Amino acid sequence: MRLTNLLLQRVGKWSKQYANLPDRYIERTMNQVYWRNPKGIQYKPDAEIKRKKFKFGLHRPWTFAFRQDNQPGRYSSKIFIEPVKEWSFFRGDRVEILVGKDKGKHGYVREIIQERNWVIVEGLNTKLKSLAEDKNFAGVFIQTEQPLLVTTEVALVDPSDLKSTPIEWRYTEEGEKVRVSLRSGRIIPVPASMEETIDYKSKKSYKEQAKDTLADDASAITFQPALKTFEMDILESMGVKAEGTPPKTYWY
Repeated sequence: MRLTNLLLQRVGKWSKQYANLPDRYIERTMNQVYWRNPKGIQYKPDAEIKRKKFKFGLHRPWTFAFRQDNQPGRYSSKIFIEPVKEWSFFRGDRVEILVGKDKGKHGYVREIIQERNWVIVEGLNTKLKSLAEDKNFAGVFIQTEQPLLVTTEVALVDPSDLKSTPIEWRYTEEGEKVRVSLRSGRIIPVPASMEETIDYKSKKSYKEQAKDTLADDASAITFQPALKTFEMDILESMGVKAEGTPPKTYWY
């Protein structure tokens, strides 16, 4: 396994939609193209056949282990996932476990795997995993957290009384969308750790680097659409006033 894959496994530990890696990178690492049109003007560009169904587990889509689970020609049976209308769990949330040996205990969400409606709670719902590589050696056993379904196996904790509660999304008078406890009516804030990425712990603490495109330059509007031809645009920019009557132009 390359060092790059090891590093990506360390820094990328939650769902594609809540990852701290660019979407184009995740798409490139997941991409499996089986057939593509040859290059040439006589061929239709970008025509290809690629894999669309993947098996999502505990390994994130940009890791080497995920590619091993989804090798070409290897397919798994369809897994039916209950649709969640609005995702309400984020990295750093305090939750209560509703099932299993740790039922009633509180913990913090460490990973999110939204493709399977899973969250992993730090230090809870664990099982022993053997790291033995030799049959003659018992190996080393470690505790590894197992995923929990957000629909039935965990619940958010109300910070006002530290008890689990159902929630719903509402809007404040200022128009901000917030999570509200249905039992107490109090707002459950989204944890700041949700914003953590490779570059910063929070968006406000990020400092623009010299190699980066400045945010003001990236957001500046440099093109104003106008109903004119390319020739008319060039003449106007050069300050040339066209003489005579221009030919009729039909806009379709």
